[in-house]
Amino acid sequence: MMIYKVFYQDNFNEVAVRERTNAMFVEAETEREVREKLAHKNYNIEHIEKAPDALIEYEKNNNEDFKVEEL
Repeated sequence: MMIYKVFYQDNFNEVAVRERTNAMFVEAETEREVREKLAHKNYNIEHIEKAPDALIEYEKNNNEDFKVEEL
């Protein structure tokens, strides 16, 4: 399993505004699986990328709210 970082807007029907972009980490085999897991939510997904191990370690050490979403 890989961990992907997903950049998204909360509402699919609104125009994407950079200042309102959120991010989450999702565990999945492929980017397609990430999209399938998030399909039931009303998110406007902007970008999905594989999260390198260094980024995950950084987030764990520097972000007390870090978590990998379980969908």
